[in-house]
Amino acid sequence: MVTRQETSAWRPQVPGVVEVFHAHYTEHAYPMHVHEAWTLLIVDDGAVRYDLDRRERGTPHDTVSLLPPQVPHNGSPATARGFRKRVLYLDRTRLDESLIGAAVDGPDLADPLLRRRVGQLHAALANRGDELEAESRLALICERLRGHLRPRLLPRPPGTAPGVAQTLRELLDERLLQGVTLDEAAKLVHAHPAHLVRSFSAAFGIAPHQYLMARRVDRARRLLLDGRPPGEVAAAVGFYDQSHLARHFKRLMGIAPGRYARGATDRRG
Repeated sequence: MVTRQETSAWRPQVPGVVEVFHAHYTEHAYPMHVHEAWTLLIVDDGAVRYDLDRRERGTPHDTVSLLPPQVPHNGSPATARGFRKRVLYLDRTRLDESLIGAAVDGPDLADPLLRRRVGQLHAALANRGDELEAESRLALICERLRGHLRPRLLPRPPGTAPGVAQTLRELLDERLLQGVTLDEAAKLVHAHPAHLVRSFSAAFGIAPHQYLMARRVDRARRLLLDGRPPGEVAAAVGFYDQSHLARHFKRLMGIAPGRYARGATDRRG
């Protein structure tokens, strides 16, 4: 089978939408990674299988998948012909953090009306001048998503203190650009380095270094969509150099950052 990778990404002038991403993959498999934003996904052809919070999930026909921020997941084709998908990345002004737990429990929504509305939003986002229509459609979509998630909300146990895994994640978020050594993190979190790695991996399903690199790649995508060159982006998000960025970017996205940026430029043109 011939490997096919077609991607298109851009940032529309619509509040709440941080990126639009369309892709056709036949073989590329995403490793475990995280996003800073909510991921709203529909698959137009084929199917995707993925793991979210240690549970295998999938995108059966006509579903809408909503993956919450900061929760590790992967993704790979579920069929020999691969998959064609359309993705919206939504910031937390549209869906707040209180919905994350419900989204983890039920990320794949069988809702034909929601699916149709998401498709209509993608069509509006593709046309300059239709921003008001896009904003209106996005408002209806987020209202319906909240309606799906709120019935499943469970009260948080009182007095739950963050463990070493949560404390390490907060530290990695704070040190996204400069990074942190494992020994330094262990001293700051007051835990043995090996225990720290095991606890983080057990709690979030991803190793600390994978989490850090995924966050950096996620931020790099935004800067590339702003038109900044890969070399400048690499330094801005904490990579050692452009080749360091390229290695992790291609591992995660299946394409080089330069090609990703060119696709965004073509789209703007």
